[in-house]
Amino acid sequence: MIEMHDVWKTYPDGTIAVRGINLKINPTEFVYVVGPSGAGKSTFMKMIYREERPTKGTIFVNGFNLGKLKPRKIPYLRRNIGVVFQDFRLLPKLTVSENIAFALEVIEAPKKMIRRRTQEVLELVKLKDKGASFPNQLSGGEQQRVSIARAIVNNPAVIIADEPTGNLDPETSWGIMKLLDEINFRGSTIIMATHNKDIVNTRRRRVIAIERGAIARDEQRGDYGYED
Repeated sequence: MIEMHDVWKTYPDGTIAVRGINLKINPTEFVYVVGPSGAGKSTFMKMIYREERPTKGTIFVNGFNLGKLKPRKIPYLRRNIGVVFQDFRLLPKLTVSENIAFALEVIEAPKKMIRRRTQEVLELVKLKDKGASFPNQLSGGEQQRVSIARAIVNNPAVIIADEPTGNLDPETSWGIMKLLDEINFRGSTIIMATHNKDIVNTRRRRVIAIERGAIARDEQRGDYGYED
């Protein structure tokens, strides 16, 4: 599913964000990515969906060799990847349904399929009565559910969740985790960067800890391991 071989990322100012990463993530795994702020987690995540390119090494995602991927092929890679952001990144002038449908419109999916899938994911994230609402009419938890619905609407093989509970209260955060667990159960691989110690220590999954750009730990059913 996802493989990295001796992956490095050095930015133009000389900052080494990722150094010598080797790993394999199998289909349907649920992986937490943890580590101190500035450790390289965001760069690691961005390289998976080709927002950043490695300076050295090879990355394979769902059959794509990202180092050899031509720009015109990047949209095909991203059809296989859904991204959930901490700050939601919804389009404020579109309704909930329109935000979700937009992810299918950009890949020119048939209109009938767009309508059907939009309703399906609205039901999955328990927002079927909010389709006509605008983002500013929703709570933070509801906005994050819309963000998740948009990420999964085209049935991606991989979900990248970058601090999906970072702006949410504890009760709402647990609801988001239950939703991500259900999506994982349905077959998507989930890679989630988080600073939420309680979630990691309670819902034990594989934990990859990144420190100073390198993998410090890689444990099945691991714990958070930091005092934030």
